[in-house]
Amino acid sequence: MELLIITGLSGAGKSRAADVCEDLGYYCVDNLPPALLGRFAALCLATHGRYERVALVIDVRSVADYGELDSAFQELEGLDCPCRILYLAAEQAALIRRYKERRRPHPMSQPGCTIQQAVEREQAFLAPLRQRADLIIDTTGLSLNRLQARIREALQPEAVYFAVNVCSFGYKYGIPPEADLVFDVRCLPNPFYEADLRDLNGLDDPVSDYVFRNENAQVLLAKLTDLLAFLLPLYQFDRSELTVAVGCTGGHHRSVAMAAALGHALSDEGYTVAVSHRDMER
Repeated sequence: MELLIITGLSGAGKSRAADVCEDLGYYCVDNLPPALLGRFAALCLATHGRYERVALVIDVRSVADYGELDSAFQELEGLDCPCRILYLAAEQAALIRRYKERRRPHPMSQPGCTIQQAVEREQAFLAPLRQRADLIIDTTGLSLNRLQARIREALQPEAVYFAVNVCSFGYKYGIPPEADLVFDVRCLPNPFYEADLRDLNGLDDPVSDYVFRNENAQVLLAKLTDLLAFLLPLYQFDRSELTVAVGCTGGHHRSVAMAAALGHALSDEGYTVAVSHRDMER
C-alpha cells in the first residue's frame, strides 16, 4: 500500500493537494487524528489491495504535540507500512493575505493574537514535521493549475496527465459552455440536403465519405490537426485537459464527421482523446 501524509501550514493548500490526490486515484481522508493513523493503516492493509493508494491530511488542528505524531510514525514502521510526507508551505505574507481574504480565524490564533503571530506559532510547531518531509512545495505565487501540476509531477512523474475532449455540436443549440477551443465547419457542403443522407449522421460511412470527398474538408482536417499539435503542448503546461468543440448547423453531420476524424488524428499523435457528440441524437 502506498501511504501519503499531506500536511503543512494552514492556508498553504492542503485541501487542494488532497483534491489532486483524489483525482490520481488516492483514497483521501481529511484531518485524521494522529492517534488513529496506525489503526487506519492496519485497516487498509487488511483489505488486501482494496486501498492501494491512501492519502491522509493531518494538520495542526488534530495534533496535540509532535510526540503524538512520532508515536504514530513508529506504529506505521511496526506495520511495515512506509509513508511519504508531502508538506505544503508558503511565505508568511502570502498566508496572512489568504487569511485576511477568507476572513476566517487561523487555527493557532488566540485572543489578542495577530495572524502573523498565529502563523509564526504554527511554523514553529510544525518545524520537526517539515524536517521529516519527503517533499516540500512552497505554494507562494502558484496558481491552482501549477500547484496541481507540481503535485502530479512529484507523485507520479512518469505519467501523462493531459486529456483532450473533442465534442461535436450544433450552433442552433448553442456553443458548449465547457469548450476551450471552437471550430466552425459550416463552410463545408451540408449532407442534410442530400435526401439519402439526411436521416444518417456523421458516424455513418456514407455521410463521412460525403464530407471528406470534398478536398477542402481534407485540408481543413490536416490544418486543424497541425494547429492542435502546436497548441496542445502549450496548454499542457498548466492544465490537465482541454475541450475542443467542432460545430455545424444542427450537430448531426459535418461536425460529427470532423470531430470523429480529428479525434483519431490526435490519438495518432499520442494524446488521450475522448470524442462525444452532444447534439447528434436531437
